[in-house]
Amino acid sequence: MLLGMNRRKFIASSAAAASWVAVLRGASSGTDGASLEVHVTYSGSGDVDESHKLYVAVWDTLDFMKEGGSALKPIAAARIMSKSGAATFDNLQKSPVYISMAFDASGKWTDPTADPPSGTSLGVYGKEPGVAAPIDLQPGKTTKVFAELDDSYQKP
Repeated sequence: MLLGMNRRKFIASSAAAASWVAVLRGASSGTDGASLEVHVTYSGSGDVDESHKLYVAVWDTLDFMKEGGSALKPIAAARIMSKSGAATFDNLQKSPVYISMAFDASGKWTDPTADPPSGTSLGVYGKEPGVAAPIDLQPGKTTKVFAELDDSYQKP
């Protein structure tokens, strides 16, 4: 479950989205072959399409939410081009992992490794607003999670 963000709880949101890449990093920690399927529903006011993408990133540390987190890279990232869709990440090497999501309302964010533009809706998978929940992965198995993103926190 993803709950809306507020400014106080989602610290350094631009840092969280500033360094996304779509390539897996390869350090092994005993979860070889683990897969993660992230089902995301965007309930905000924007239209998700080819120009206005929904981005999902997988992180192996909570440090992406800290001040200065822009130097970190996710272990995987994907695009979803509809208001409700899934991103699958195969052969993840770390556990636990954390999920962040961003919706590019401007349609100008073509490089997900760059700082997102003002107005980008941001969120994390978790039970409490602004608190990313760990997702435990099992070798050889697919873990499914369901998350929601809305417009309650937008990058200033």
